[in-house]
Amino acid sequence: MIIRIDKASKEALYIQICQQIIAAIARSELAPGEALPSVRTLASDLGINLHTVNKAYAVLRDEGYLMMRGRFGAVVADPYEDASLIKSQTADLLMQQTLQKLALAHRARGGTTQEFLTAAKSAIEQAYREEL
Repeated sequence: MIIRIDKASKEALYIQICQQIIAAIARSELAPGEALPSVRTLASDLGINLHTVNKAYAVLRDEGYLMMRGRFGAVVADPYEDASLIKSQTADLLMQQTLQKLALAHRARGGTTQEFLTAAKSAIEQAYREEL
């Protein structure tokens, strides 16, 4: 897995890291139990502050994507473990809330249900096409 960040982007660096790690998990580039680089190593490789990487790993841990294993560092969480299932249910609720906010914003701008569904379907197809 290669992580690339855009220091000129308006998006926070830790969010860029999170999104790329989540995408790598979704595409099976990172498997459950697989170790990620240490915070120091990844920060050095990316040329950024180690606290930025630490924040990304903490967010991913809190969302159930990673587990912290003490001296062994961050590893990809197994989605079928009990603790991960609870976090997964919380993430599903957050996803539903986010989708509802997006749908309301679309509707407030005069968008139709069909337009929203078409855009959502396109995004889903793109996300799942990447796994091929």
